[in-house]
Amino acid sequence: MKTAKDYLDEASKVVERIDVEQAKAQHGQPESVFIDVRDSAEIEKSGTVEGALRIPRGFIEFAADPDTPFYDSRLTKDTNLYLLCGAGGQAALAGKTLKEMGYKSVTNIGGFKDWKEAGGPVEGGQ
Repeated sequence: MKTAKDYLDEASKVVERIDVEQAKAQHGQPESVFIDVRDSAEIEKSGTVEGALRIPRGFIEFAADPDTPFYDSRLTKDTNLYLLCGAGGQAALAGKTLKEMGYKSVTNIGGFKDWKEAGGPVEGGQ
């Protein structure tokens, strides 16, 4: 039987995690797409990375699959995807799913709080 830690450990082995400064350097690049996988209520309260797609972790498979009516065409197999959440765990798990779906460049940038504290561009929030 697996635990949450087991799932996180597996995801962390296949999804690279970079620090906020490295992520900030990728923000705004034409080949980079940032995705916040937190639920919409949390994003509404705190804000998110400027320009980030808002795709909850529980919906990522549908948004990433071209064969569903929910596919988000901004997600392509060759786009550099940068995922974040509250602390990095959900981003790792969503990233593992995307890798299993054939997405080549998937990176975990950790939590939104770290992004915001490091002066990364943000939008929204109360």
